[in-house]
Amino acid sequence: MRIGELLDSLVLTRTKSEDLPMRAIFRLSGALAHSPPVEYWLATQAGELGEIARTWFARMMATGNDVMQVMHDGYATACVGDAAFAYVGVFKAHVNLGFFHGAALPDPTGLLEGTGKFMRHVKIKPGRVVDERSVEALITTAYQDILARLTAER
Repeated sequence: MRIGELLDSLVLTRTKSEDLPMRAIFRLSGALAHSPPVEYWLATQAGELGEIARTWFARMMATGNDVMQVMHDGYATACVGDAAFAYVGVFKAHVNLGFFHGAALPDPTGLLEGTGKFMRHVKIKPGRVVDERSVEALITTAYQDILARLTAER
């Protein structure tokens, strides 16, 4: 089962502290502060696509001291503890920055793509200008969102 299919199958719940629907958190075991498989995968991504992936994954990891990393379905994935919030995937002609709760994120500049119930991604292609400030805001917001979901779960 692919990540998107698994996430789409999860049940929506409501928290007592918010009116917004909250989806069950996607959890991954084995996340570490420095995961050798993630570091190896990032190091072996060649050329400009590899550089894009390394740059944006480093930014994901820098969002908080509690951010961990794990390889999942061939993607470098950022988690808070075991709760996944973002990933980087390298494809033939672009890099995806994916967000597990992307459909719930504010996206005033319209960078997010995808039509799934929950996940969204930003496509970054070599040679194209990217609105770095807006992508940074999405990463930060995704991190803050997973923290809020974890807090609401307690």
